[in-house]
Amino acid sequence: MKIGDKIKVRGPHGLMKYTPNMKKNIGMLAGGSGITPMLQLARFITSTPSDKTKASLIFANIAEEDILCRAELDSLAQQHPDKFARFYVLEKPPGGWTMGQGYVSQEHIKANLPAPGPDTLICLCGPPPMLGAMSKNLEALGYTKDMIFQY
Repeated sequence: MKIGDKIKVRGPHGLMKYTPNMKKNIGMLAGGSGITPMLQLARFITSTPSDKTKASLIFANIAEEDILCRAELDSLAQQHPDKFARFYVLEKPPGGWTMGQGYVSQEHIKANLPAPGPDTLICLCGPPPMLGAMSKNLEALGYTKDMIFQY
């Protein structure tokens, strides 16, 4: 791009005011640049000693080199294993990849995000096709609309 070029952008669509301990468990489903609000949330939870929330993230991308902020996400998970966990899903994983492959599935969600319940919140941010598929997966797993927040 050069100065004066124009682009079209969209979002964010949702506004969530997070307060420490508002839920015991927060699950996050992000795709691509949808990591932005999830990273802010993970940073806040892990940097607030009084916040006992357990946060878990599933981050979907096409290829390993597409994982934005990976070093920071890995560091947060290593430094705060009691507060933050992350799981990557790649559509085109390299050989030897040990995390998720393909698209985010119900099995990935069951294994890596908190179970449905009154003290669980699932946050979604990503491209529209992913959001539609994840909403269907979450509903099939028993999450209700009041447990899901979409940016």
